[in-house]
Amino acid sequence: MEENQNTTYEAAQHAARIIRTCFAEDVRVAVVLGSGLGAFADELAQGAGAAVFSYEDIPGFARSTVEGHAGRLVISHVDSVAVVCLQGRFHYYEGYELSDVTFPVRVLAALGVKSLVLTNAAGGVNPEFEVGTLMLITDHLNLMGVNPLRGGNDERLGVRFPDMSNLYDAEFRSVTRKEAEDINLTLREGVYAGLTGPSYETPAEIKMLKTLGADAVGMSTVPEAIVGRHSGMRVLGISCITNAAAGVSGAPINHEEVMETGARVQTQFTELLQRVLGKLIY
Repeated sequence: MEENQNTTYEAAQHAARIIRTCFAEDVRVAVVLGSGLGAFADELAQGAGAAVFSYEDIPGFARSTVEGHAGRLVISHVDSVAVVCLQGRFHYYEGYELSDVTFPVRVLAALGVKSLVLTNAAGGVNPEFEVGTLMLITDHLNLMGVNPLRGGNDERLGVRFPDMSNLYDAEFRSVTRKEAEDINLTLREGVYAGLTGPSYETPAEIKMLKTLGADAVGMSTVPEAIVGRHSGMRVLGISCITNAAAGVSGAPINHEEVMETGARVQTQFTELLQRVLGKLIY
């Protein structure tokens, strides 16, 4: 779908109507799952009354070409709360426009979602963050060189100049910390730097990011967070530190390590999501 703010609203409403034909309940909470973190959606799909859509069956959705992104939309219940889950995402580096990357968030808004949980696999810039650590995102650095709100603004989607001072909701982070403590799960907190990829960063770039205040780095999340806030959503961000960034450990980086780490932490990660999502209603 080409960048055209004059049609994004109608396209999102159309996609939402198709989804509602299989799940008519109001949905207020959504979660986007990153690389290797899809187990939560697999469990959600087994719930009574669950609705499952392949991305290719939803008008306007692109196709994810990356291993670890199943490309499914799943709606079901977590503790009686209706939750919609995007199992996989599209990335700017795959050749899509940011309007394509963020269109699913527009559809979530059209479904009535007010609370958006964004998850990702990230490289650890902070040397104190061990592989397998879960990090609450406190803020981000948009180093992609482009903003998803560039171009004409449709007021039906959001205001022209949205405030980003509390993008990663402080109250949501507090709720998540409390739930993590109850299951003896240690959470770190930090700043996420979003770059375009698909190549991993060089040691010099990681040194730069560390100087700028980044604790983790990845190739997603930032455009979705911006569009989510533009759409009036409150946002919670969680990174899984799946590898040490270039130059931090001296070891080479590969996508297989990212997938393996995601699989290793998925039990705790899924339990945390199950405990948190039902408490993000407002």
